[in-house]
Amino acid sequence: MKIAITGASGFIGRALAARLVAAGHSVLPVKLRQGPIMPVSDAVIHLAGEPVAQRWTAEAKRRILQSRAEGTRKVVEALGRLSPRPATLISASAIGVYGARGEKFLAEDSGPGSGFLADVCVVWERTAGVANALGIRVVILRFGLVLGPRGVLGRMLPIFKLGAGGRLGSGRQWVSWIHIDDLTALIEFALGAKRLRGPVNATAPNPVTNAEFTRTLASTLHRPAFATVPEFALKLLFGEMASVLLDSQRVLPKAAVAAGFEFKYPNLGPALADLVGRD
Repeated sequence: MKIAITGASGFIGRALAARLVAAGHSVLPVKLRQGPIMPVSDAVIHLAGEPVAQRWTAEAKRRILQSRAEGTRKVVEALGRLSPRPATLISASAIGVYGARGEKFLAEDSGPGSGFLADVCVVWERTAGVANALGIRVVILRFGLVLGPRGVLGRMLPIFKLGAGGRLGSGRQWVSWIHIDDLTALIEFALGAKRLRGPVNATAPNPVTNAEFTRTLASTLHRPAFATVPEFALKLLFGEMASVLLDSQRVLPKAAVAAGFEFKYPNLGPALADLVGRD
């Protein structure tokens, strides 16, 4: 297949491109700043967007929202100009759409929550969904915390290796995560799984609390993890963005499992052991 990818140079994009090329596909990077100039392809994977992991000033919020709303609109408009059009658009979203939901199990049919990220995701997904009217199958992948050699885990490892790691806030908030290999495998799976449409939770089937995540990572590294970063300190350091670290989202990948996708790393321990071994 010929597969066009926005955000191909990012953490997820690079891993995905390598997987697709290894599987014999042709990867066509697309830069949104160039129009975008959308090549004729069999499928489009839209990953590009302003990083969320930054202090949410008014300007940062504007960039985060605009990059997703306007960037996705440009992608859909470019698809409308193609002939022939790709069969599939896979567009990234995030489990932030659910907001803070405590202990409640969340699946694709759970409604959106409240808050800045939830509002951004609703607009993001709605804009991508416009491609349905073009006769394109649209899959919305709601990413959880993606664990890989780069990204959040890569920034955590040096701290935990020093024995200075610890839980965030109460540690009772649920963390819905996914191994980078399972995420790229799920995206590849979605390219061929024609029954998959609409929202799909890109998370492992066994979410954990932040406290359990902390214990498992420390144990994997054979280090203690007695520290606690209080909620007020996180809010002082990150402002409103601290909600990403403190909100509880207990998400299940019901749509992916129902479609027949099998996770290589359904449990956190083996996932972290694999990734720490690569470090």
